[in-house]
Amino acid sequence: MYIENKEIKKNISIWLIFMFFLISFMIIVGGLTRLTDSGLSITKWQLFSGIIPPFSQTQWNNYFDLYKEIPEFKLQNYSMSLNEFKVIFWWEWAHRLLGRLIGLCFLIPLIYFSLKIRISKLLNLYLIFFLICFQGFIGWYMVSSGLVNRVDVSHYRLSIHLLIAFIILSLILWNYLKFSDKHIGEQKLNFFLPFFLLLLIFCQISIGAFVSGMDAGKIYNSWPLMGSSYFPDDNSFFNLFNLGAFNDPSLVQFIHRNLAYLIFFFYIYVFFKVFREKLSDLYISTIIIGFLLLAQIILGIFTLLYGAQIILASMHQISSIFLVSSCIYFLFLNSKSNLQP
Repeated sequence: MYIENKEIKKNISIWLIFMFFLISFMIIVGGLTRLTDSGLSITKWQLFSGIIPPFSQTQWNNYFDLYKEIPEFKLQNYSMSLNEFKVIFWWEWAHRLLGRLIGLCFLIPLIYFSLKIRISKLLNLYLIFFLICFQGFIGWYMVSSGLVNRVDVSHYRLSIHLLIAFIILSLILWNYLKFSDKHIGEQKLNFFLPFFLLLLIFCQISIGAFVSGMDAGKIYNSWPLMGSSYFPDDNSFFNLFNLGAFNDPSLVQFIHRNLAYLIFFFYIYVFFKVFREKLSDLYISTIIIGFLLLAQIILGIFTLLYGAQIILASMHQISSIFLVSSCIYFLFLNSKSNLQP
């Protein structure tokens, strides 16, 4: 919907880009929470009381006693001290606090802008707020999977949690581009091509969450071969065609590697198509995607070679934020309409 008041459009665009960076930071902290195995340190969901962290020794002992009741402590971290527990607690507490902050930072301005203009012009933003609330539910749904009968959260639920985060981030960026009057050129690439590229990257993010959730990056720490061969030697090629493949760390790593190759070759096709058809409006965005894609692949290889070392693994995830953002911008440039909200 068209908004005539340029001042309101400017303020909305500033708010959305702030939310974009806040959610990007949230994704980074969430990744570090997973990499430090901190996600199960708080075993209860306390929407309001959980904002206040423990200060007294009694409060710390209460949180630690709750943690001692779950399988992760009993089977894996049984020798953990209280001071060691505090480290993982603060990661998870910060992650949850950011989630609450994001909800408030989105809701309050949304109400304010709704009073300034008709709600019908902001329906896309209400959808984003719904997804933010839903993400909180999915986050707890993910954590709850690791409180009984296993030492980690379900990699399926972890994947859904990460995927929704990137969907929220993408929708915010898309709406920011609309509200900030970003120019859409006349030269277009077939809309399917940038859309399919983005879809492939979202699939790769999902598989990457599987890799993280099963610690699959800590096996077969060699490249380009997986050990002594291209296909993992602890598996059969035909197992790839079973649903159980997504529960097998070596097969998930194999899929993650080869999906990266597919994305790279598809990008090469898009690159040549853009330059062959002389779509000059897309030159810069196409080159940026290529640079970020190459950086993502290199970081992925080094993450693998060094056994998912925390700094490298976090950089690999951070680069995915840049890559998705560049693909959203590329897709936006290929959108059919130049009408602004």
